[in-house]
Amino acid sequence: MAKVRLTTILPLPPERARELAAQPETMRYVLAPYVTLAPGQELPDAVEEGLEASARMRLLGIPAWRHTIRVVRLTPDEIYTNEHGGPVRTWNHRLTFEPLPGGRCVYTDEIEVEDGPRGWPVRLFVELMFRHRHRRWQTFVRAVA
Repeated sequence: MAKVRLTTILPLPPERARELAAQPETMRYVLAPYVTLAPGQELPDAVEEGLEASARMRLLGIPAWRHTIRVVRLTPDEIYTNEHGGPVRTWNHRLTFEPLPGGRCVYTDEIEVEDGPRGWPVRLFVELMFRHRHRRWQTFVRAVA
């Protein structure tokens, strides 16, 4: 397995950042406009440990794959999921929120994907998509803070 790790500092307490990360609207915002839900697809309102959900995704507006997510662990400072769909057989995603002075936090996305020939395009996608995601998080928290 290969890991991709991206970190950013958010101007929010870790509890608030984790709360926002567990909301479907936040996910929609930080992934847009590159990855979106297909029309008619909904996400559960409440994210809780043990939840499993699946939705058809769009990549750059083009119908793509069905993505499945299972919430393995949900704590005050971590969200850990097992995901798969389309070309991705394994996508283990850990989001962590560590406190910093001044009501800020270190937000980290750590994504574990399969290695080898099938894995390198996924890792490239993850690197690019999550850089975008972290920029969008900055915009998002300015709007909600």
